Amino acid sequence: MTTPEPVDGPIADPALHRLLAWLSPAFPVGAFTWSHGLEAAVEAGLVRDRDSLTDWVGWIVEQGAGRLDADCLREAYLAVQAGDRARLLAVADEAAALRGTAEMAQEAAAQGAAFLRAIGDGWPVAGLAEVRAALTGAGLDTAYPVAVGVAAACHGLPLRPVLAGVLHALGANLVSAGVRLVPLGQTTGQQALAALVPVFVTATEDALARPWSDRGSAAPMVDWTSMRHETQYTRLFRS
Repeated sequence: MTTPEPVDGPIADPALHRLLAWLSPAFPVGAFTWSHGLEAAVEAGLVRDRDSLTDWVGWIVEQGAGRLDADCLREAYLAVQAGDRARLLAVADEAAALRGTAEMAQEAAAQGAAFLRAIGDGWPVAGLAEVRAALTGAGLDTAYPVAVGVAAACHGLPLRPVLAGVLHALGANLVSAGVRLVPLGQTTGQQALAALVPVFVTATEDALARPWSDRGSAAPMVDWTSMRHETQYTRLFRS
């Protein structure tokens, strides 16, 4: 395992480029195929323009899956750093279970499996295979944030930029889906993403300060649209 940098430390080359590659839209996790219920929200008229898209995505990042994912990523990262296998398995178990709908559970598990597979094949590092084997041996689906936390800890990346990057990637992927679904222009999408920057910053700081006992999410309308999406007649996305 790579010697870790300080949790709150800066990220330097080549670690920065490693993180950028992992969270790039080109990284093979299939993120572009999921909308996290946004497709049903657009059909229901809940998301219809730049402002409603910005509000919807911002709430997901701050109080929905973004909050839950940040907590699970942080705890998985710290468990790997500490060599605490039992803690890691407990976090992975909760991360897989704490999903509001079947589609969201499938989204988290599919992206997590794809992420670990791509990291193992393209970015191998000492210790990663053993952690993957422990998760598989426990019969657990590895949710995407747990997968990123495990890989980041094994590669010695500092936690703060990893959290910031994952939250930004979540928001950017949802904005991209909204641009295609509403539809909106690319410039409008960039305006929405720019407006979300303070949300990403706040969500990152909150995740670093929040105790594990305060984990959870509060986005019932997102869960509702995800359930609606399961039976939506015409669908472009898998969630």
